[in-house]
Order: sequence, then structure tokens, then C-alpha cells
Amino acid sequence: MIPKKEYELYGVVPNIVFPSGAMIKGDTVFVYYGAADTNSCLATCKVSSLLDSILRPGYAEVKRIKQNPLIAPNSGHVWESKATFNPASLLIDGKTYLMYRALSQENISTLGFAQVRNDFSVERLNEPVYVSRAKFEEMGCEDPRLVQIGGTRTIYMLYTAYDGKLPRVAITSIRAKDFVNKCWKWTLPKIISPQGVDDKDACIFPEKINGHYFVIHRVNNSICISREKDLLFKDKTLDLNVLMLPRENTWDDKKIGASCPPIKTSEGWLLLYHGISSHDYIYRIGAVLLDLNDPTKILSRLSYYIMEPEAENELQGIVPHVVFPCGTTLENDVLTIYYGGADKVVNAATISLKKLLKELDREKNKNKAKS
Repeated sequence: MIPKKEYELYGVVPNIVFPSGAMIKGDTVFVYYGAADTNSCLATCKVSSLLDSILRPGYAEVKRIKQNPLIAPNSGHVWESKATFNPASLLIDGKTYLMYRALSQENISTLGFAQVRNDFSVERLNEPVYVSRAKFEEMGCEDPRLVQIGGTRTIYMLYTAYDGKLPRVAITSIRAKDFVNKCWKWTLPKIISPQGVDDKDACIFPEKINGHYFVIHRVNNSICISREKDLLFKDKTLDLNVLMLPRENTWDDKKIGASCPPIKTSEGWLLLYHGISSHDYIYRIGAVLLDLNDPTKILSRLSYYIMEPEAENELQGIVPHVVFPCGTTLENDVLTIYYGGADKVVNAATISLKKLLKELDREKNKNKAKS
């Protein structure tokens, strides 16, 4: 526990959580504590989750970079004056590119562009590189995910198109050459969500699997997966096959959604996802491993989260207590996660891929032992 709530941050002695009593009932720990030397409070958690967090060996630690935030709102640019967050990322020829969601004071979302140097300094453009072009997105283009499939010349972008009533997934593409040269010749966007369905957080696997493309997307509160022969979507929308559901009485029991395009590893497809707790409504990040040849099969899912809001710009913002990745890059064993902090800024953190896969393997073996 750390001080987070207003009644823990402010009082006779600020920034205090001071437990003085606890009890266990079933699988729940009840902790009674003082907040800021002013209030008496109660917090709960699951015994099983607490023990798992204590006993897990070799935990894959997420390390925030010291240069955060990488991108913050610019009051001199109307289109990104309120917020800059939820960045997609792409690594091309050793260079990292970001496309981030930018918000104006009128709450209209467009997409900005930046290049991240090796020292995490950032060069960003002064104008948006993607704006609304159709009625189905007249209130904005949100939360992009980028993928270059199998080293092809085309980059595909899935994003949330919002018309002011219902969020849906849209697809567009651009030649990799044009993308790198900042020549923004995007194809016309197309809605690929089924009619009338609340659909967001979509990404494409970075290569075909057994002759098919696979797309992950969030329908209502769960993660779905769709198998596609092509990415043209002629007279076709995304399938609604459920891949993952929220888990009862856990940190991700209210809502889950894919974070970044899956990463191919020797052990399986690594998928990072965000989960929301019905207890505290905090956005946290979890990890899942999917079968290499059949990504509809889950091999392992961590019982605990690998990241939660901790930094000030993750705890305080337009939507407090949020970490929301939309992109990663992998170089050697270092997985860099680019994420939005509190729907306000762009941050980055790193994690060891090897350690994360080891944790997923341990979780898989633990579940085998239980069954």
C-alpha cells in the first residue's frame, strides 16, 4: 500500500498509510489503517494474490525511464493542447517511431508523430499526421496500434473511430516508405466492427499464422479474436470470438482490453493487456502467452499485474490512476513499453523479456500442478 487517495495524501500528517490491525475471512484480508493521521480506513485484498506476490521468484520488474514524460501537451498547438497519450510504436531499421493520441481543448482526438532517439529524447512534428476524414470518426481518432506484417512494405493501423455515440474499430494503411519519409498518404479508413457493437483496443498480429491474419479487439468488457483471410474486409466485419474474460475477484475483474500488438517469442505470442478492477477502478497491465500456431489458445496468464500507476503523472491527469500502453519495441532482451499516463502524457518503461517469459512459464506450471 502507498498513499494514493486524497484522504491519504492530505491531513494532519500528509502522505501516510499506517496499518494497525488486520483479519482474514475466507480468502480476504481486511486491513484497518490510519490515513494521513486523520481518518480510520479499511482496505481489502485476496490472501492468494498477496501470497503469490510475496512468493514469486525472479519477478520481472518494470523500470520507468528517467526521461518521462517523453511527450506532454503543447499549449502552442491547439490540436494537442489538452493531452498527448496512448502511443503506438514501430521499430524500423533501428529507429523507433511513435504515433500518439492528441487531444484538443474541444476534446477532439487526432494523431501526432514522433521519433524516439536512443537516449529517449524525442523529435515530434508540429502538425497532426492523421485526422478525421469520415463521419464515423467526426469526434476523433483514438488509441492507434501499428504493425508491419512480416516485413512487408505496408504498415497497417487499427484505431478507435468515435462518432460521439459509439466507439468502433477502423483500419487504414500506408506504405512503409511514405511513413518513414513523413509523407502521409493513408488509405481511406474503413469501419471493421460489427454494427452496433462497442468495440475498441484492436491490433493485428505482426505475421500471418497458417495462412490467416489474426486481429485482437475488445468487445464490451472482454478480449475477442478474429481470424481473417485478408485485411480488405469486403462485406466482412471482425468476428466476436471471445479469447479472454475478466476474472472474478481479481485486479482485472471489471474490464480487459489488448494493449499492444502481440510479440512473437520462442515460447508463444506475448500479449500485454490492460485490466480494470471493480474495487478501485485502477488501470493495470497484465501478460498472457498465446500458442504460436493457434493464438486462440491461451498457454499462460499471469495471476498478478506487471505494472500499475505509481508515478505522479500516472496518478494525476485527465483520468487518474491509469497506465495504458499501445506499443512496444524489442531489442535484444529489452522490451520497451510506450504508454499513456493518466490520459495526459506519453511515458516509457522497460522490462526483461526473458524474465517475463520465465514468470509466464512458472504460472503455467503452477496451474498444471493445481489441475
